[in-house]
Amino acid sequence: MAQATASANELWRSRSRPAGQLRLTLRRPHRFAAAVSTLRIEQPDDDAGFKDWRYVHNLIIPTHQLSLDDVRERAGRNTLEVAYRDDVLVGCTTVRPPADDDATATVIARVLPGHRGQGLGRRLYERGLKRARELGAGAIETVVLTSNTDGLRFAGKHGFVEVERYVLPGESIPWCTLRLA
Repeated sequence: MAQATASANELWRSRSRPAGQLRLTLRRPHRFAAAVSTLRIEQPDDDAGFKDWRYVHNLIIPTHQLSLDDVRERAGRNTLEVAYRDDVLVGCTTVRPPADDDATATVIARVLPGHRGQGLGRRLYERGLKRARELGAGAIETVVLTSNTDGLRFAGKHGFVEVERYVLPGESIPWCTLRLA
């Protein structure tokens, strides 16, 4: 680090500067605090929020494109949330409440590709899991397109095991249902 600082200082000294421009010389390396980012997760309640949720869904699930009306309808029966990091859209979630005899809820966390590997999926998943349990879930499942290798890897890493593969009518890429073990 000292050599890099020295080289940077030499480069700075060798530059010609307009009159009156100050030169700062770093005597010792400084450590600056990392910028703190804020993750905001909220239920969409207007068209802007529904459009953001739809954007993430349709990008990650290109075989099953939803309209804005489809999203509004889903919001009436599921818990939908949208995630923003410093006001930048990064992901969304769906929690389908338990609807069968074994009280199985479905939790789906989606993170946009450019924001993966930063712990956002884990935070979205944990929040969705908490919501599913609040709704009385005795078992938790998720569904992932088999072409979404990141999603399958994430589910496996978080304790899900495959229970079924199927292809929906009119689609060509199989879906995978995974259950939390």
